[in-house]
Amino acid sequence: MSSSVENRPQDTRHRKGQGPDMRRILYRETHSSRAAVATAAAILVMVLAAYGVLEAGVHAVGQPAWLIEPQVAAQRIVDLPAGMPSLLLAAIGAVLAMLGLIFLLNGILPGRRARHRLLGAEGEGLPAVVVDDEVIASSLARRARLAANVTPEQVMVVVSQRTVLVNVRPTSGVPVNQDVVLAAVREELDHMMLDPDPEVQVNVTSSGVIGA
Repeated sequence: MSSSVENRPQDTRHRKGQGPDMRRILYRETHSSRAAVATAAAILVMVLAAYGVLEAGVHAVGQPAWLIEPQVAAQRIVDLPAGMPSLLLAAIGAVLAMLGLIFLLNGILPGRRARHRLLGAEGEGLPAVVVDDEVIASSLARRARLAANVTPEQVMVVVSQRTVLVNVRPTSGVPVNQDVVLAAVREELDHMMLDPDPEVQVNVTSSGVIGA
């Protein structure tokens, strides 16, 4: 669990010049990098291109193909699905479709990290703060535990980009007011001033646990 802090310049003229850089830093801290996927795609293309050049060079000097003649490979692709078991063809198609879907989703989805930005720091002229969702979940779990009057093991909080899910297991014979827990968690979130501001859902299980 960690948080990232970047200091803002105090001078107005300097701050205006550094504004775009600060926005870029905050974006990098809250969004995952696509460098790994781009590198994998580049390596795959380079390997295929190198293999094609190798086979073309071997064919040009009249030597036998390293794996398969380019003309034979092209003809087999044209003749598909003839000459290949349907099960194998379906498996290859599924793998290629999955790889294509992975690259497509990495290209169009925002790829956010499990972090939120605190708007309060920016509005008060303080350093920009980015906090891990695990830290936020720990703070909200403590507030929900106090509101429900239960032990830490009876509260579980899951924080996502747009939703905070609070699960409470009450102690047997001691009812938990769901609205009180919801109000407490919502108040804690209002103090944090997260961006984006998530919605809160509180679930109180019907089965309780035996108190110590």
